[in-house]
Amino acid sequence: MTSLARVVITGVGLTSPNGDSLKQFRHNLLHGVSGVEPYTIRHVGDTLAGVCHFDPLRYQKKKEVRRGTRAGAISVWCANEALADAGISLGSGEDQRPAPYSRERTGVFTGITEHGNVETEQQIHEVAQYGFDLSFWSHHHNPRTVANNPAGEVSLNLGISGPAYSLGGACAAGNLGLIHGAQMLQLGLVDLALGGGISESIHTFGIFASFRAQGALARHDDPTKASRPFDTARNGIVVAEGGCLFAMERLDDALARGAKIYAEVLGYHVNSDGTDFVLPDSAGQERCMRGALAHAKLSAADIDVVNTHATSTPSGDIVEAEAVRHVFDAAERTYVNNTKSYIGHAMGAAGALELAGNLPTFEDGLIHPTINVDELDPACAVRNLVINEPMRTRRAETILNMSFGMLGINSAVVVGRYAR
Repeated sequence: MTSLARVVITGVGLTSPNGDSLKQFRHNLLHGVSGVEPYTIRHVGDTLAGVCHFDPLRYQKKKEVRRGTRAGAISVWCANEALADAGISLGSGEDQRPAPYSRERTGVFTGITEHGNVETEQQIHEVAQYGFDLSFWSHHHNPRTVANNPAGEVSLNLGISGPAYSLGGACAAGNLGLIHGAQMLQLGLVDLALGGGISESIHTFGIFASFRAQGALARHDDPTKASRPFDTARNGIVVAEGGCLFAMERLDDALARGAKIYAEVLGYHVNSDGTDFVLPDSAGQERCMRGALAHAKLSAADIDVVNTHATSTPSGDIVEAEAVRHVFDAAERTYVNNTKSYIGHAMGAAGALELAGNLPTFEDGLIHPTINVDELDPACAVRNLVINEPMRTRRAETILNMSFGMLGINSAVVVGRYAR
């Protein structure tokens, strides 16, 4: 069997509740800066959320922002930032120099939890003001709500004519966008992939209402302490928006153009619990992690950092901690952390943002902590959990990033530091 091409990450474009660039995001992760704030949304009222504050007009005109979607604007920002970070410009099929890649051979793969709820709720609200006279319904509704919208808006903004579509994977979707991009590169179907995850979830009241009905919406007098995975006082999810797209290339191509390399994609795995609509399953999560390790041809002891999915729900964190213990309890040099404690749960963007926040560990040797853990729940105790203060490690070669979602979908990605 012919060996598959090696795939590397050469650019990171992101917006998160506590940073609009990897540099800012990483600084705030190392300094305990939360991005959760008070938030008010129609029908639900006052709540808490992770809100992004990027400037969509950096890459779009006002008319384009109005016509498009919040998810589209996030995607456009992330795609442009990733290309700039990678030092890549795009050319046409006949114009390969100085642009290293053509628009025809570039793919955009956005993982999403859901898409279209925001626009549908807004349109129903608007026509309700006019007695449900549908003549007031926007003709932009259909292109706004199709599932491929976030990736499609990137293709329109950058003139990309390669494949551009979304992958629905609930809260595992951020990893799926990266995985699919890597696979398309290995298959030779694209030469450059923009893959990751996008979420506009805070703009739909239905998500807040549903989590509140489940008793799973976080509450705290101090918004910055509301998201508290593994803490005994955790009481639910903080909904967040955000996005992260990675520029990915085949290793040989990246080396040929002298690109900086953040990490190499070593392995991944996606599976399903097959057990429940909402409740996670520890055995399914364990199988996913072990599958990613097997695909990467690594043992648990070879992993230096495990980024957990933990969302701060009372039962979900316990289920995941059990899975982590089963896989990594004998791994003496493996550290465990969590990113949602800073930004809340960015749904489809979560996995991509969480991986991005850990990538600089390969350079600085620092592992960002899980914050807001005042009293660790004994049922959530895992070996080498980094709490409240960064940890310096003497070995920073590999990261395993986990993301799990409703209907039992699980994803795990393993990346490694590339050494020339």
